[in-house]
Amino acid sequence: MFKRVNRLPIQLPKPDHPDPNAASAVQELLGGRFGEMSTLNNYMFQSFAFRNKKKLKPFYDLVASITAEEVGHVELVANTINLMLIDSTKPGDPDSTPLGNGTDKRNTYYFIDTALTAKPWDSMGKAWTGDYVFSSGNLLLDLLHNFFLETGARTHKMRVYEMTDNPTAREMIGYLLVRGGVHILAYAKAIEIITGISLPRMLPIPNLDNSKFDYARKYEEQGLHRRLYTFSDSDYQDIALIWKGTHPEDGSQLEAVIGTPVGYPVPDLPAVDETFAPGISPEDFAKIYKQLKDAANIQ
Repeated sequence: MFKRVNRLPIQLPKPDHPDPNAASAVQELLGGRFGEMSTLNNYMFQSFAFRNKKKLKPFYDLVASITAEEVGHVELVANTINLMLIDSTKPGDPDSTPLGNGTDKRNTYYFIDTALTAKPWDSMGKAWTGDYVFSSGNLLLDLLHNFFLETGARTHKMRVYEMTDNPTAREMIGYLLVRGGVHILAYAKAIEIITGISLPRMLPIPNLDNSKFDYARKYEEQGLHRRLYTFSDSDYQDIALIWKGTHPEDGSQLEAVIGTPVGYPVPDLPAVDETFAPGISPEDFAKIYKQLKDAANIQ
């Protein structure tokens, strides 16, 4: 079972102005081949299909706990896109074309289909597909694939970071560069335990140095590059048998943490009346609220 916490792992700043074209680029980090929908579903289905869970428990715990973190990453990227789309349109009479601004943007789906919110597609509007999921049933092969998947994801994050100076996008990407680096190192450690081969030494990719990214450095200063969370109150604690030793970049001690990060509030998106969302007027809400109070016998 999954236990949902109504928090985001970091505080997302609200941008000063709408940025729908940059939001389209950020979509790649959500629904692209190397986006968070792919990392989530690859690890999730690998954990569902995992054989000999008891005998190979540390490796199962690793894949399962990272799965749970990836759910939060999907939520984080989606909320980033949502914030970047606020105020992309203006209220007005339907004949005044209040959504006319959308015809000049890269992704018109935002204006037509989703009422200015994210959806699992890539930067070109192509829907995410389950064809991106790799689950071979062979533990070593799956771990090697995951290492490659995280490497590709890191590359795309760095490129999107360089495409936009939007503070909301860069805050999110800076955090995910750090957390993705944790996952890369975790999978590399798991592979080394099985094979005795150090992937970072044999294949010096990716470069995990985040010092050039202003929005990533503060998260490393908080120690988030050396922590791997169980994302469970009591399960998956054998990640500590893999996630141990020191970090290759700065020599700091790696730490397996029971539970989740503290988290921050999920943004409350405003109504966008010109897109008929949420479609509940103040008068409608008053009636609904009264019905709820009457049904609960609250005076």
